[in-house]
Amino acid sequence: MKRFSRLEQIRRMDPYEEATEIYRLSVAYEFPWDFTRALELALYRTYAVPGIGGLLARTAELTDRSQKRYDDTALLLDTVVEHGFGSDLGRTAIRRINQMHRSYDIGDDDMRYVLCTFVVMPKRWIDAYGWRRLSRHETVASVVHYRTLGRHMGIKDIPETYEEFETSLDSYEAAHFAWDEDARRVSDATLDLMASWYPRPLAPLLRTTTLALLDDSLLRAFRYSPPSATTRAWVRRAVRLRGRAVRLLPPRRAPHFARQNREIKSYPYGYRIADLGTRPVPGLGGCPVRHAAPDAEAG
Repeated sequence: MKRFSRLEQIRRMDPYEEATEIYRLSVAYEFPWDFTRALELALYRTYAVPGIGGLLARTAELTDRSQKRYDDTALLLDTVVEHGFGSDLGRTAIRRINQMHRSYDIGDDDMRYVLCTFVVMPKRWIDAYGWRRLSRHETVASVVHYRTLGRHMGIKDIPETYEEFETSLDSYEAAHFAWDEDARRVSDATLDLMASWYPRPLAPLLRTTTLALLDDSLLRAFRYSPPSATTRAWVRRAVRLRGRAVRLLPPRRAPHFARQNREIKSYPYGYRIADLGTRPVPGLGGCPVRHAAPDAEAG
């Protein structure tokens, strides 16, 4: 198989009728590392909306149980990618997501914004740092995949095109990014979690590296001192060089899913999809995302 053979395969597929299949090829074969990093950033930037970050702090899921919350989120979302919306495991994962979200009342605007980050941030990351840019087929497939997920979650008024997702994300962040002390605690806990995956002496370097990859709007919202221009330039250049090096490698022959990531640490002996996530008691803690209605589960 040649380096661009899978892209040629994707371009022969229908991005509307075979959206999740195309998205799976992109995530598990073409850009597994990039999608992991981009989706981490997607979830992280939602904390800068005080209504989301503040509530996450009150639930304590991302401050007291950061690793498990990270693992469960990644595993539940990726189960749908690996097995599809119509599979038993995919339906179980969506049911679990909805069971957690049902107990909390946040408006559709926040729900829609979180969904926008899943569509927009991977494309922006891959176009900047990947071994090639995301193709139009892959972009459309991502939109269709997450529109389907959004419908299963009861989200209303979902954007229809990538351009609409991007406009919605940018306008929402411009209007809602702001300082919140509790959200900063969630951000700090997340940065500490990411640093914990590597040897302890590297923690300060890893924190600086992560901050160097954040945009100015995020740094302002969390009141982080921005790294120097030189540091930011070197870090971003290093990530781009990684992408260029990957381009020279032979294409991946076996898929790599989130459950195979070294960052997933909570389940060394395996797990059941139905057991993942929290079982929140309304008013006491859990997830900040509202489920629209009890019957809007997988189906």
